[in-house]
Amino acid sequence: MEPGKSLKPQGDTIAFFQMLAGCAVAVLVMLGVGGTFYHFVAPGGWLAQLLGRHAAGGFVALVALATVGAALWMLRERIPAASRGRFSELFVYMVATAGGLYVLQLALKGNF
Repeated sequence: MEPGKSLKPQGDTIAFFQMLAGCAVAVLVMLGVGGTFYHFVAPGGWLAQLLGRHAAGGFVALVALATVGAALWMLRERIPAASRGRFSELFVYMVATAGGLYVLQLALKGNF
């Protein structure tokens, strides 16, 4: 058997599993963003608890979006260009972890 022949199937297998891992991370990130946004602006969510239950849902959503937008606008100037890649990777994996926790929470409640 030639040495080059055995590496190609192994490389394809590794590429397949890397693609599966990338898809899993992408799904977890989407669930993390959606779950965090839901817990933030839902009736009885984090922002409603912060502002009180008498706040209207639309007002709470607008305040939440304005707060997140202002925080991101100010944060972009504070991070040096050289280390933006590291912070973005950390952010992606933190959101993916939150997505995993939301999936675990749904599974434990039996809603999954």
